Amino acid sequence: MKYILMMQFKVAGWKTSNMGTWPPEDIKANTDFLRRFHAELAESGELVSHQGLGGPETMKVVQARKGGAPAITDGPFPESKEFLAGYWIIDVDSPERACEIGARLSALPGRGGEPANIPIEVRPVMSYKSGEV
Repeated sequence: MKYILMMQFKVAGWKTSNMGTWPPEDIKANTDFLRRFHAELAESGELVSHQGLGGPETMKVVQARKGGAPAITDGPFPESKEFLAGYWIIDVDSPERACEIGARLSALPGRGGEPANIPIEVRPVMSYKSGEV
């Protein structure tokens, strides 16, 4: 069964505490962890895809409007407390395995090498049979 693991970051403090503000050795520890993590999941056949996403300053919301051009709003959005920083699609045998992988990801190295303990939302990916709605 496929699951999406979604990593959320807090909007508050983003400009002063994002990874770009970290010492180089902390960035390296984080990226080295992610390279190993991705390689292990690929080797086990559980990794379907993964992507990091741009920061909140790059976000836009597009909403269709009746009879006119869509409304486009630039981010970050003041009403948002968190933003989606990245996601992983995995294909595993059980919800427990999906949560186990999410827990490992949550503990990736943060500033100072300490586990970041970032909340990871784990949700099943819906699947539909061909021809069904």
